Amino acid sequence: MILLVQVTAALLGMLAVIFGAFGAHRLKNRLDATAMKNFETGVKYQFYHALLLLMLGFNLGFNSPVETYMVYCFIAGTILFSFSIYALALGARIGKDRNYLGIVTPIGGLLLVAGWGLLLYSFVDHIV
Repeated sequence: MILLVQVTAALLGMLAVIFGAFGAHRLKNRLDATAMKNFETGVKYQFYHALLLLMLGFNLGFNSPVETYMVYCFIAGTILFSFSIYALALGARIGKDRNYLGIVTPIGGLLLVAGWGLLLYSFVDHIV
């Protein structure tokens, strides 16, 4: 499990850098301001959670189901949230209506919130 988390963190981090550079250099003059801002939000959230996963991969022993569920929430949430935003922003550019992805983004966001909640729970579990 530790290796899975570390590899996923590295992959998500690498892709965040690639997507960020792609957005800054190739999309900057091709997307409208709203789509560009949305694309940048996807990159930021992907990068934040890649760093979080990297920290968790080096600090958790994955001895409890809470730690495993937490990481699955962060991985799935990051993919659903960020990648649906990329698809929505790029879909607007190429004239493809990808509004059906609009429901995916909040599901990804909810998974991220659940992951953070599980992280909080893991800190206070011994107190409660």
